[in-house]
Amino acid sequence: MKGENRPMQLYLLRHGISEEGSPTTADADRALTAEGRRKLRQVLGQVAESGIKVDLIISSPLKRAQQSAEIARSCLKCKEDVLFTRALLPGATPEGVWDEIRAHKAQEALMLVGHNPLFSDLAGYLVGANDLRVDFKKAAVMCLDFESVGPKPRATLCWYLTAGLAGNCE
Repeated sequence: MKGENRPMQLYLLRHGISEEGSPTTADADRALTAEGRRKLRQVLGQVAESGIKVDLIISSPLKRAQQSAEIARSCLKCKEDVLFTRALLPGATPEGVWDEIRAHKAQEALMLVGHNPLFSDLAGYLVGANDLRVDFKKAAVMCLDFESVGPKPRATLCWYLTAGLAGNCE
């Protein structure tokens, strides 16, 4: 199968700080705050300065994730339009995300933009440690390396960058 034995770099990006929920704003419509956009640019600027490029960005359809994905697209100079999938909604399953990753296994560098609690569980699932939960901060990026994208995930955690760390790098 095409892409089956190809390596892939996978980047997980949790959306930035967003507006608080309110009775008049649906969860799906919560937008990024100015601070959320600033911290995302800070982290993604650090990622871009490292020379990292992505071929495709796939995002949750929720507004705060869409906005985060567009900032990532701009900072990382990704030429492709952002794709949206319900597999990255907050209550989705790691197995569903793996199916989405496998659907794009021909990509060399893929970025997923989503939410917690999904990303806290997804990181452990992708490295084969299902009981591992990662404290996945807002605007954080994790890099995972796959030697191949086979039937079951088997990634190596390469690095994890939070806004707090990116802010200390200046």
